[in-house]
Amino acid sequence: MKPKTLYILNEGSFEKIYGPEEQAAIAEMCDVYAPVQTRQSIAENPAILKDVEFIFSGWGGPLFDKAFLDNAPNLRAVFYGAGSIRAMMTPEFWARGITITSSWCANAVPVSEVTLAEILLSLKLAWRRIFTIKREKSYANARYDCPGIYKSMVALISLGMIGRKVAKLLQQFDLKVIAYDPFAKQADAEELGVELVSLADAFKRADVVSLHTPWLKETEKMITEAHLRSMKQNATFINTSRGAIVDEPALYKVLAERPDLTAVLDVTYPEPPPADSPLYTLENVVLTPHIAGSLSGECRRMGQYAIDECKRYLKGEKLLYKVTQEMAEKMA
Repeated sequence: MKPKTLYILNEGSFEKIYGPEEQAAIAEMCDVYAPVQTRQSIAENPAILKDVEFIFSGWGGPLFDKAFLDNAPNLRAVFYGAGSIRAMMTPEFWARGITITSSWCANAVPVSEVTLAEILLSLKLAWRRIFTIKREKSYANARYDCPGIYKSMVALISLGMIGRKVAKLLQQFDLKVIAYDPFAKQADAEELGVELVSLADAFKRADVVSLHTPWLKETEKMITEAHLRSMKQNATFINTSRGAIVDEPALYKVLAERPDLTAVLDVTYPEPPPADSPLYTLENVVLTPHIAGSLSGECRRMGQYAIDECKRYLKGEKLLYKVTQEMAEKMA
């Protein structure tokens, strides 16, 4: 018999992550016995959980607290078609031994692609040229020297899933790549073609520094004024990770004093910045509204990863993206 299955997530998230093809694939494997559920609908009708064995979820997924789990005694597996599962997790969930997978690896694909584009443009000082041309309505003062893509240096801060993908994408270019990651081993560095360095050296030596550290209590404000101030002339700092990892008041200060530096920020803290934030007025800051992760059709990749994990589960095969309690405590 097909496992009794529910979708539980925000309605808008459902439409983005699980399109007609993905829904059809899930229907072949599972008995989806009710319409899409949300946190609110479950709270109003918890009895609907009585038979559920599998849950396909995504942004706005349920809180797996004791009340939820007591109403779902047959729940065996959760396939989460998005990234971080932290907002859903409780000690009671882990104690039940329920399997949960996440499509965090799928979300790493567009982040690494956007990061690559930003690195290459930064090495050409494209952002400063754009602002200069628009301000002066002339190309005359936008023809200055830049690091360029040949033999320049890129630093990656953390070699998690996204950092590793970026390192692999950079292998096709004539670049020197250095990386800071206290947990990385020399064998990892050799495979990725990177040199492991200290955090301080990463900022001092690189033409572009790209941040990929997860937001944990231990990593808040990890990037300090001293790191930013030590950056090379005409260097660029890219953040597609989380704003809280950077000491943002220090970032404002350094950028105001160092117009040669550029910050490309897809994330801030808070997000978006408050209306009076100097990030809106500094000419050497490029702001994008958290676009590096999966958007529009890219979200379907996350749904497909959830489907693939369900197939492996049903076949008794090893799951590629299973999340354990230990992993969940360290993931972004």
